[in-house]
Amino acid sequence: MAIAVPQTVAANKSAGDATRIKFFHTENPLPPNRVARFLEAFAAVLEHTDYKSLLDAYCASATKCTQCAVACHVYQATHDPRDIPCYRANILLETYTRYFTMSGWLSARLGRGFALTEELVDELAELLYRCNVCRRCTLECPLGIDHGLLTRLGRYIFSLIGIVPKALQVSVREQLEGNTGNTSKIPKEAMINTLSFLAEEIQDQLGISLEFPVDQPGREHVFFCAVSDYLLEPDTLMGNAAVLYAAGDWDKWTIGSGNYDGINYGLFYSDWHLERIVKRVLAEAERLQAKNILIGECGHASRAAHDFIPVFGGRNAKPVLNFMEYTYDCLLKGKIRLDPTIVSEKVTYHDPCNIARSGWIVRQPREILKTFVKDFVDMTPAGQRNYCCGGGGGLVSCDETHEFRMEVAGRKKAEQIRETGAQIVVAPCANCKKQLKELVKYHHLPCQVMGLHDLILKAIVIPGAKSPQERKEESDALAV
Repeated sequence: MAIAVPQTVAANKSAGDATRIKFFHTENPLPPNRVARFLEAFAAVLEHTDYKSLLDAYCASATKCTQCAVACHVYQATHDPRDIPCYRANILLETYTRYFTMSGWLSARLGRGFALTEELVDELAELLYRCNVCRRCTLECPLGIDHGLLTRLGRYIFSLIGIVPKALQVSVREQLEGNTGNTSKIPKEAMINTLSFLAEEIQDQLGISLEFPVDQPGREHVFFCAVSDYLLEPDTLMGNAAVLYAAGDWDKWTIGSGNYDGINYGLFYSDWHLERIVKRVLAEAERLQAKNILIGECGHASRAAHDFIPVFGGRNAKPVLNFMEYTYDCLLKGKIRLDPTIVSEKVTYHDPCNIARSGWIVRQPREILKTFVKDFVDMTPAGQRNYCCGGGGGLVSCDETHEFRMEVAGRKKAEQIRETGAQIVVAPCANCKKQLKELVKYHHLPCQVMGLHDLILKAIVIPGAKSPQERKEESDALAV
C-alpha cells in the first residue's frame, strides 16, 4: 500500500541548513525539502518497479543482528557503527515501513514509530557512498538480505532528486547524450588512432603486422572494453589482441565505432541508466550483426552485460563472454601457449568483486596464471570471499574520496597485498587497477599492478613472431 507522501515533516531542520554532501561532490547544491523529495522519489520507484515485494520480504526478516559487520572492510577499518551494512539498510527499511505500509501509517497515527528527518536523509546519502557495494556482507547475512542491493536502491532514489556524485553523473551524461557517446569523451577518430598506435607497438614488440578490425559486420565477437583502456591500459589491449591473433581468431572479432565503451555506471546508482546503457551495447552488436558480446578486463562492465543483457535484451539478447573466459577456453583447447620460463616474479591475483562474488569468474584466471607463473600465491581470503580493492561502487571515479579510499576502504586490501609478498598484483579490472595503483603508491607497497593480459603479453608464444625470450631480452635492455 502506498501512503501519501507528506509535504512537510515537523522533525525536519529548516531548509537550507546544508547545501552540500561532505563526502562527495554533487553537480548542484542540495535541494531544499529533501525529506519530501526523497519520499516522492521513493514512491515513484515503488510504483514503476518490483522493489516492493523485495522490501516487504526484507522488512519481515531483518533482525539487525550485525553479523554483516564482520564481513565489511569499511567497518573493520573505522569501527563506526554507522558503517555497519545493516545500519544504513535499516534507515531505508524503516522509511519504507513508515511511509509505504499500513502498519507504518497506523503507528504514525498513534504517535509512535520512525520519522524521517533531513539529518537522516543527508546521513543516508553519505553512508550509501561510503559503501563499495562489494556485497561481501551478503555472504554473511544469515537471512539472505542483500545489503548491496539495498545500497543501490537507496542510491537510485537519491539520483532521482539530483543527489549523486558529480563524477558519475557527468560521465553518464556524456555516454548517453554527449557527442562522443563514452564516459572518457574519447572521439571515434582518437580511438582509431589509438588502435593504429597499438598495431605499431605490436609490430615493434612482437614482430607481427596486423590491423585492428573496426566495424566488420557478421563477426563472432564484438568487443567492448572500459573505454579508459584506450588511454590508460595499452598493454591490456595488446594482450587481448595477442591472444586473438595467436588463437587464429583474428578474423572473428571486431570493434564497433558506434559504441566502444563497455563502462556502465548505471550499475552503481540508477536502474534507468543501467538499462539505457545496456541497450546501447545491444544496439551496436545488432548493427554489426555480431553473434556474441566480448567484454574486456572490467569487473562492473562484465557484470552489467552478463547479468542485465538477458534482462533488458529480451529476444535480442546475445551471449556475453568475459575476455578471461575466452582466453581460458583457448588455453584448454590448445589454441594458445604460454612460456613458463618468462615470469620469475612472485605473482598474486586480486578478485574483482563484480565477477567473483557470485563465483562466476574465480577459477579460470588462476588456472591461466598457474600455467606460466612459477611462483603464484593467493591472497587470504580470496575468490568469492575476497576483499574489495576499496574503489568499488563508483568511488574510484570520485577524486574527492581519495583519502577515504586509501585510509579506510582500501586498507584491508593493502594489508592483503603486503602479506603475500608478491611483486606483481594481477587485477583484471580497469577500476581495480586504478585503485590498486594508488594504494601501492600511498602505502609504499613493493609491487606493481597489471592486468592479466598484460602479463600474458609477456609470455604468449605466437608462431612467426618474436619468441617470449627475445622480447624479454629486448625489454630488459631498454630498461637498463
